[in-house]
Amino acid sequence: MTAYQNFIEQIQSSIQAEDFIKLSLGDYNGVEPELKNIYVKPVLIKRVFKLSFTYRYKTRDITKNFMVDEAIEQITAVLHERGFRVGTLFTAKENAICQWNKKKLWTLKSEQPTATKVDSLSHDHQKERKIGSTSKKYLAELRLTDAEGKVFKNAQDKWRQINHYIEILSSMLKELASEKVLNVVDMGAGKGYLTFALYDYLNNELQKPASVVGVEYREDLVSLCNTIAEKCDFNKLSFVQGTIEDFNPIQKPNVLIALHACDTATDDAIYKGITNETDLIVVAPCCHKQVRRQLEKVKTVNDLDFMTQYGIFLERHAEMLTDGIRALILEYYGYQTKVLQFIADAHTPKNVLIVGVKKKINEKRQQEILAKLQATKAYFGIEYHHLERLCGL
Repeated sequence: MTAYQNFIEQIQSSIQAEDFIKLSLGDYNGVEPELKNIYVKPVLIKRVFKLSFTYRYKTRDITKNFMVDEAIEQITAVLHERGFRVGTLFTAKENAICQWNKKKLWTLKSEQPTATKVDSLSHDHQKERKIGSTSKKYLAELRLTDAEGKVFKNAQDKWRQINHYIEILSSMLKELASEKVLNVVDMGAGKGYLTFALYDYLNNELQKPASVVGVEYREDLVSLCNTIAEKCDFNKLSFVQGTIEDFNPIQKPNVLIALHACDTATDDAIYKGITNETDLIVVAPCCHKQVRRQLEKVKTVNDLDFMTQYGIFLERHAEMLTDGIRALILEYYGYQTKVLQFIADAHTPKNVLIVGVKKKINEKRQQEILAKLQATKAYFGIEYHHLERLCGL
């Protein structure tokens, strides 16, 4: 057996014995421009063992992953045949160096090991979760996880969505002025997934004392959530029954959230935030019927009839117009406003988040915004916007 064959066999044996740490191929003298080295390491991709090849060029890297048999074929092909004249196998026991010498022969030598085996081969991206551990009582009570803290298969999307919400909110929450207790209102809390997670994140992860109130119209959900909050000793988390329109906070909220409040209920939530001079307003609108009904009446009176004759375009047009006016009104009241997509539209079309952070504004700028609002309504044939009417503009 030649030194070259022996080297290839050592690679295979080290993989079988789980001793393989990495492989380096160098001293390239082939025809491929700017290729310098190939580095090989073991990885787990979706629980499947593979070998990851990094092709190092002068100005870029290319990574390809192969099953073991394919990887061995690749290594065999690139050594010598394609110009690599040195291969170094790093295992837990030794460094094996195979080299093509001046006599045009392969030599093989062994040196003391210099590489350390990694603890995990996982190549899958494990995203940091703001909520932290899944072994929390409220997650099990909400039927997101089992008793051991494992997220149920049918709850995976919900779990990711909750964490994504918290991730988006985290930087904004950290920037809020320090308060003795942060007052948060979640309008239209539903079953309370986000409400519980936000309370947990603020009080336990961020160590920022917070009192959180969830507002929900359905009495059975209010009762369920209050029971879970009590079981978990979340003493400053409570749920109240009622509509967004009728709810009046006892204390000024520092943060107001309304996710997927239907149609004008989003306007009711924004209005509550504005009138209470809330520091941070975050809404994810749902349905846009109030403005769409007006657009349907006048869709042929301006230059957009070529677009609004199609139902799906009319719907999207209503969404953008409704939310654009909401953002404009928030700016009028001194909110630094951002509109962003927070969930890929492959998962849900309800993927726009409007964020307003309370700042200051001068009267001149307010008058400019009012003029813009009136011009926008006139052009699109909109008689009124519900939030505009609530605010008395």
